[in-house]
Amino acid sequence: MENTDIKTVKRLALWGIPLAFFVMGLKLAAWLLTGSVALLSDALESSVNIVAAIVAFVAITVAAKPADKTHPFGHHKAEYLSAVLEGVLIVVAAVLIIVEAVPAVMAPTPMEAPAMGLAINFLAAVINAIWAFTLIRAGKRYRSPALSADGQHILSDVVTSIGVLVGLVLAIATGYAVLDPLLAVLVALNILYQGWKVIAHSVDGLMDHAVEPGEAEAIQAAIAAHGVGSLGVHDLKTRRAGSATFVDFHLVVPASMPVGQAHDICDRLEDAIRTVQPGAQIAIHVEPETEKAHGIRVKIEET
Repeated sequence: MENTDIKTVKRLALWGIPLAFFVMGLKLAAWLLTGSVALLSDALESSVNIVAAIVAFVAITVAAKPADKTHPFGHHKAEYLSAVLEGVLIVVAAVLIIVEAVPAVMAPTPMEAPAMGLAINFLAAVINAIWAFTLIRAGKRYRSPALSADGQHILSDVVTSIGVLVGLVLAIATGYAVLDPLLAVLVALNILYQGWKVIAHSVDGLMDHAVEPGEAEAIQAAIAAHGVGSLGVHDLKTRRAGSATFVDFHLVVPASMPVGQAHDICDRLEDAIRTVQPGAQIAIHVEPETEKAHGIRVKIEET
């Protein structure tokens, strides 16, 4: 990412911390007014949002650090570690909700001041929804796993709040107080699923996942169009680490080609690849045509 992009990502992550405190305060107020176990469950999930926001900010700050002697490829994967932890926290929130809800199923109690409590919780849900979509959109734009995971986490919180509001309205309308804790259990199950998705996606990133198929095709097309003078490319590999993209391949040239000419081809290919993958870190191994080729091959277009 460019320096301006890094600053934007860090600013968004930092703002998430006070916002998480504010939203949790609203939800706690709604619970205190009503005594609803479902609203308490919603507030418990928001407490996890605070920890997640802090972890995301720290991870993004670490990931933005430049490469050094002990981390020559940079610190990009710190964001994936943050996302994994956030997924675990989501699961913890779901367990806490179930612990609170199950006893209430056995002994349900009617709510107090339900209208005011629901109105406050609705306001918290609207704030969270706006912020969640802001983070998810920014996470995709800047390729920030930590922002994306935080946005997905908050979005699961929004789903929770909507489910709680609908269920509590039904509980009030029907007079069945048991719907309150039952709804909390259903919400917890949905949160468990969301947490699993965040963990699975982040672990996949830690395993050096290749770029998406469309991106790989764009890289191959750039190589084919700008590798004129070489005999082809093989053993093409890509991987994604946070916001960074790594591209590695072998460039085959005539055995008699001067080093300077081969270097010019490499420069041209690097510029072409960075056109389709801005900021990509590229490693090109130049070899004579007598070497045995293997791996993914790219045929160079004739001019």
